[in-house]
Amino acid sequence: MARVGTIHSIETFGTVDGPGIRYTIFFQGCPLRCRYCHNRDTWNTEGGRQVTIDELLEEIEQYRPFLESSGGGVTATGGEPLLQAEFLCELFSELKAREIHTALDTSGFTAITPVVRQLLEVTDLVLLDIKHIDEEKHKKLTCVSNGWILEFAQYLSRNNKTMWIRHVVLEGYFEDDQSDHRLAEFVRKLSNVERVELLPYHSMGAFKWEALGLEYPLEGIEPPSAEKMEAVVEIFRAHGIEVTV
Repeated sequence: MARVGTIHSIETFGTVDGPGIRYTIFFQGCPLRCRYCHNRDTWNTEGGRQVTIDELLEEIEQYRPFLESSGGGVTATGGEPLLQAEFLCELFSELKAREIHTALDTSGFTAITPVVRQLLEVTDLVLLDIKHIDEEKHKKLTCVSNGWILEFAQYLSRNNKTMWIRHVVLEGYFEDDQSDHRLAEFVRKLSNVERVELLPYHSMGAFKWEALGLEYPLEGIEPPSAEKMEAVVEIFRAHGIEVTV
């Protein structure tokens, strides 16, 4: 297996990507091209820095007291960590041997390969970002199909893998009631969904696009109103799903 991976950065006291305090690893490289991406500098697979599993484990051990006392653990995010599934599988296997909680924050844009199956076996929690339920709107928003992503969600469901679902609400651009109803109905049919998070769109990552000399695609688009967020919450509730905003 690969003992060397490529990461963008590390957050040692993360609190938003899984339960408790998280040692969060941002992996380099992403196949999606989300218009609202707040980590635009993670897209290029040739960027970042190389680290070994042993280096990560040594540093993670330094934070173990904080992780354990808070019910936290290690989260792999990105970018898209599944691009380095072999490396991540070995890292998570080592963490599981040390009884450290593992979480995978992913778009789910992957074929279900043997190494992905093996990785999921040593993953305690999957945080799955579903960008859009509509195929064409998903392509416009991310430049890729959502076929693999929906299949990934269903695979997690069939295999009783605990997951949190995340969805960014983007008012007046791609968001519409029909799509929200379809997404809620899709989520309702999944088993082992522990939490559903509706995340209001924000443009706080626009400066990263500018730093790279790029035009931010959603310049001028405002975050969703409180009324819009409540309307989406009510749609999910109508399908029997409680959400976190």
